[in-house]
Amino acid sequence: MSKVPFTWPVRVYYEDTDHGGVVYYANYLKFMERARTEHLRSFGFEQDQLRAREGLLFVVRRVQVDYLAPAVFNDELVVTAEITHLGRASITYGQQVARKQAPEQVLCAGSIKIASVDARSMRPAPVPEHIIAEISGGT
Repeated sequence: MSKVPFTWPVRVYYEDTDHGGVVYYANYLKFMERARTEHLRSFGFEQDQLRAREGLLFVVRRVQVDYLAPAVFNDELVVTAEITHLGRASITYGQQVARKQAPEQVLCAGSIKIASVDARSMRPAPVPEHIIAEISGGT
């Protein structure tokens, strides 16, 4: 959908690694979550404000991840977040994690589908038109 994906820097801390000294697999999902949150924030959409003002939550519906190479303690990473599909009640992101010094070598790649839900009922709810307009015009 977009020509240039949103990027967010992440440094690997000791707490992000496992006994083998590499990033624990689940932490890549945390890195991707941060990039998606910052992507929405770059458009002025704060998760807590969406809940308070619009009764809306974005929740993870589906994750597909490929782990291609390890990141290690103290690596500087770049995490991308690119909208690949806007549905009526969902947003699908394509995401990658790479080392800042070698962005062409993807360490982890994923497709994450985010569902829009009513904060009270936790049932699917349409993504508000003003959000679609903003993120589709700027992505």
